[in-house]
Amino acid sequence: MRVINKDEFKQQKHTLTKELKNNVFIYPTDSIYGVGCDATNKELVQKVRELKNSTLQPFSIIAPSKEWVYEHCDVTPYAEEWVEKLGERVDIDGEEKAISLVLKLKNKGAVAPNVMQGLDTISVRIPNHWFSEFVTHMGVPLVTTSANPTGGDFMTSLEDLHPRMKAGAAYCVYEGPLKSNPSTLVFLDKGKVEFKKR
Repeated sequence: MRVINKDEFKQQKHTLTKELKNNVFIYPTDSIYGVGCDATNKELVQKVRELKNSTLQPFSIIAPSKEWVYEHCDVTPYAEEWVEKLGERVDIDGEEKAISLVLKLKNKGAVAPNVMQGLDTISVRIPNHWFSEFVTHMGVPLVTTSANPTGGDFMTSLEDLHPRMKAGAAYCVYEGPLKSNPSTLVFLDKGKVEFKKR
């Protein structure tokens, strides 16, 4: 696994785009470190599942833009205000939270089928973080799930990266310890707004 710091990453962004589109990699967000891949690549998505030891759980994605969300998801009038908040931290119960929106996916071909595992909904994020600009640059949605085997401790630094993740990821974009919490799920597919902490 090649470790790249923020400055190296930004300098080599154009060269790394193709590499990261064709590999599983670890990256920072506004909450914790994630592991992911191009969400349209079925084989890479399956590799992430094997690293996570997760066969049934649907994955979230980082959308390349709000426009992508409007194009591919069913955004009802009451959901629109939440889509506009993507890329921000949102006040929920008096705390600033990273959010993931659960929406119905109207274009099933927008991601590989093993991202959603048979569901007609998808969890969408745009982290309030510089790495989101790179996802926009990539132009494809990115699988985003915590960089640890299912049930294990979250990765907050390189020192606590699980050996399975280290062996299975080609790259790690590293910017030092992250000590935030996973994003809060905002369900917008049930006719009302519901929250769920992870």
